[in-house]
Amino acid sequence: MKKFCAEENGNGSEPTENHASDETGIVQAESPNDCGSEPSAEKRIKRIPHLNFRPLLFCALGIAFGIFLYLKIRFGGLAASDFLFIGVVLFFAVRPYGRKRIFAVLTCFIMFAGIGVLAIHLYTRQFDDSLPSGEYEVVGTVESFTMDARDKSIVLTDLKLNGKSKGGKFSANVSDEHIRAGDVVRFTANITRSDMPDRGNDYREYLYVNGIRYTANNIETEKIGTSSNVFLLLNTKIYDVLHLHLPKDEADVAYALLTGNSSGMDGMLLQAIRNGGIAHIFAVSGLHIGILFGAVSLLFKPLLRRKACLPALVAAVFYCALCGFTVSSVRAAVMCGVLSFGRAFGRKTDFLNSLSVAAVFVLTLFPAQWLSAGFRLSFGACAGLALFSGSLRRAFRKLPSFLGGYLAANLSVQMVTFPILIDCFGYFSVWGTLLNFFLIPLLPVLFLGLFLCMIFALMIPPAAAFFLFFPQGMISLLIYVFSVADFSMALTGFAFGAASAVWLSGMLLLSPRLRLRPLARGVAAGIVCILFGMTMIYENAVFYGCKLTAYESGDSAAALLRTKDAAVLVIDGEISLKRCNDFLARNYAGKLDAVVILAADELRAINVGAFLSATCLYAREEIETGLQKTEIIFTQTFTIGGMVFRYESAEKMTVTAEGSVVELDLNHGEALGADLFVGKGSGGLKFFLNHGIIKAV
Repeated sequence: MKKFCAEENGNGSEPTENHASDETGIVQAESPNDCGSEPSAEKRIKRIPHLNFRPLLFCALGIAFGIFLYLKIRFGGLAASDFLFIGVVLFFAVRPYGRKRIFAVLTCFIMFAGIGVLAIHLYTRQFDDSLPSGEYEVVGTVESFTMDARDKSIVLTDLKLNGKSKGGKFSANVSDEHIRAGDVVRFTANITRSDMPDRGNDYREYLYVNGIRYTANNIETEKIGTSSNVFLLLNTKIYDVLHLHLPKDEADVAYALLTGNSSGMDGMLLQAIRNGGIAHIFAVSGLHIGILFGAVSLLFKPLLRRKACLPALVAAVFYCALCGFTVSSVRAAVMCGVLSFGRAFGRKTDFLNSLSVAAVFVLTLFPAQWLSAGFRLSFGACAGLALFSGSLRRAFRKLPSFLGGYLAANLSVQMVTFPILIDCFGYFSVWGTLLNFFLIPLLPVLFLGLFLCMIFALMIPPAAAFFLFFPQGMISLLIYVFSVADFSMALTGFAFGAASAVWLSGMLLLSPRLRLRPLARGVAAGIVCILFGMTMIYENAVFYGCKLTAYESGDSAAALLRTKDAAVLVIDGEISLKRCNDFLARNYAGKLDAVVILAADELRAINVGAFLSATCLYAREEIETGLQKTEIIFTQTFTIGGMVFRYESAEKMTVTAEGSVVELDLNHGEALGADLFVGKGSGGLKFFLNHGIIKAV
């Protein structure tokens, strides 16, 4: 029987059902058998794989699962739901169960899962190979800096501690407002070695992902030189030129658009933009790289024709370097590289294969990026486009071409990124679809205009104000719109947890990439809907007992206790209002029955709790606050919703619920004899469970 491989088109379409398949997923021509008869239609359909075998895709899935499994076992605690999505993928990938196909799929997957485990293990060992906390003379190069209304922080690389070169990075708050990226600085300070991440600690996870092994506060630096890294110096020059010739708000927005660093933007403006669902324009992503890549390709096409994409790729790589090789920019550059070499040699490219190459590249070199929101959103958005954009575009074919294409792309992205946004940021914007409809067509004009004007401003400094006048007007209009309009409506206040695996499994089952009969697809969709509803109820509702969710970030901590009748938030004296709202956004949307202050500095914590949506505040020691509208109850023991709270000290309390005792100590305490201890003692939040508390997250 003559065999031939299914040639996929540029959109990665699957072979049609007019072809059969052998055990490895290679399509076979339908020819008569030795007796001259043809196989029945039913037999031909059964021999077609449910999911095409793409080696690169299963390599990418394998390395991602290996990293995920290692991190879960070491830091997070493994659950049965963690295997659901990958189990569904492998189940349909190996069918129709030919030995060659099973061997090929599992070999790719298992081998690269091992590579993923090895990569993240080596990264973890390097991160943990740090000097102990103490006083050191530090010399390093400023890689990046952030500035807000209160303080300025820097990240150092190329570290030397007491004259010895050390790997990793260093983060610190500084008093010098004139420090810039590319400066080589020296100082002496008491530094803290970063701890390994653990469950519920966002700050430690951030340090781990970014390779920040040391931290310090309130240091005074001395500039002793300048880095030879041209990209760091260019980044600093862009910052200085923008802030010299534009008002601060416009300069901060322009800098974020060009480099992806939005830390200097006004907090209220940035939150409004996030609520509007367009924060992706301030993270150098596939949109920015794609716009630049397309523009340079178009510019060189008359000269280089098919090879015009090669200088475009060089421009994309240089731009990634300028932005610090963020994970989304690297992903886009690798995919552009695959496209460039495919075009240069006259080969068609498959979007899903390009995405798989990018995933293998990024996760092999930067395995900890699996934990970052940027990685999940960037690759999740592309996966959504690969899975659904073609079928949704056909569904919208009666609409105008531009509108149908936009809706197909937007819905494809949201179908996969929805649970990621909820888990990472605690909200999902209901305005995103509408605002992106107007913004995405304008972004090439705004981004390329600003990019070109910045180049001319750097080349001709005396005329910089003139060149930046046009982008300043567009940016001012953007700021004005988000300053006067209310885009605060968002889905918030709930967690996905295990429901994320159910959701993503459902997306795979509904994707046309997975060949299922209509009846089977309908049954699968119904089962997924039921499972999704059950897991969402399990993650968010409390019907009996007590549910405790703890949070820690840096020096701040909080705990949310819920029964079927009440919700109480316990906060320490270091937590900010923003962190409280972020924590509640991921876990609880209703009105709190009480905020309990567990801190020696009660006044500071009370001023935070007064702005939360709570019926009243509880504190231990009576102090003068000046608050008129917020009810504050000073007491040693109180009862809320069947939970009995008792202060043991200013920073320690016990809670009796469902016959068990919970000990809360948010200030580096040690566990005593309670059934459940929640505190920051012995290196991170600790949980010891017993029968009465039905769940602790």
